[in-house]
Amino acid sequence: MSEQLSYASAGVDVEAGERAVALMRASVARATRPEAVGDFGGFAGLFDASALAKYRRPLLATSTDGVGTKVAVAQRMDKHDTIGIDLVAMVVDDLVVCGAEPLFMTDYIATGLVVPQRIADIVSGIAEGCRQAGCALLGGETAEHPGLLEPDEYDVAGAGTGVVDADNLLGPDKLREGDIAIAMRSSGLHSNGYSLARAVLLGDGGPGLHTHLNEFGRTVGEEMLEPTRIYSLDCLELARVTDVHAFSHITGGGLAANIARVLPAHLAVDIDRATWRPQPVFDVIAQRVDRAEMERTFNMGVGMVAFVSPDALDAALAVLGERNVDSWVCGVVRDRRDGEMGDAEAKGGKGGAASVIGNYAR
Repeated sequence: MSEQLSYASAGVDVEAGERAVALMRASVARATRPEAVGDFGGFAGLFDASALAKYRRPLLATSTDGVGTKVAVAQRMDKHDTIGIDLVAMVVDDLVVCGAEPLFMTDYIATGLVVPQRIADIVSGIAEGCRQAGCALLGGETAEHPGLLEPDEYDVAGAGTGVVDADNLLGPDKLREGDIAIAMRSSGLHSNGYSLARAVLLGDGGPGLHTHLNEFGRTVGEEMLEPTRIYSLDCLELARVTDVHAFSHITGGGLAANIARVLPAHLAVDIDRATWRPQPVFDVIAQRVDRAEMERTFNMGVGMVAFVSPDALDAALAVLGERNVDSWVCGVVRDRRDGEMGDAEAKGGKGGAASVIGNYAR
């Protein structure tokens, strides 16, 4: 008679998954909102939609994302408690671009082997990100994929839902000639371009993961794991008290492509490099990568851009300063010239023309 097999002998440890759930319970409990209904661990997360009654015409916004190959750095560093912050940032800061308040998130973790403490660390970062963003972590799933992923490998993804009143929807329809572009400083690489960053910093000829660089004041790995800044509450406050017309979340594709997608087709903006200096990590990578490639891959030190009416400029900078967001004027919206293309086509192929001009400050 052939040997009897079990789920565990096939590589899936159900008990380890249950231990991971127990370990993450406290951190998930901190990532909540009054509208979250029920206890952690149900088949579905519940959210009290009666909270939407205060809106005249509530529009639900949704976004989903991951963090790309930044997870490979976390795995090599064996540090897993910040990658979840990156995941939340990628989702909620896309939601807030249209003026939507993030309400809740769910997550998905696929791994070759469930190591309870590692899974709990990942989820603790997701919960912390939700706390920073003001949204609830309503649920998630951890899947063990032996044979498809190595025991120490994992990937993470998340989806979020937000709400905005139709009257307060932000975007191209509200932008006008003369609007001011305000840049908000990034915390570093954020979560885009890591395949290129890893090739330069961790590949042949690079400094290596555990090398301490004076430019960073820490190791290369620590610099690469700097969590993505979450701007959602800052942007929501800015929209609440000033005349904001649009936001652009600077992710994959860089400044020009992401700004172009929030401009109407008849408008353009020149983003002046002289108004800021990118963080040292960009300088180090740029030693082996030309500027055009840098700027279509990385955020170059700007994580979010707000477009405000000229009358709202002083108030907007004051609000961001009070919230400890390093921000500055980086451009002015103008009419688009005939045939003007900008530096990059807008993601999705529709939008205005955005160019990045001049040289970075030194």
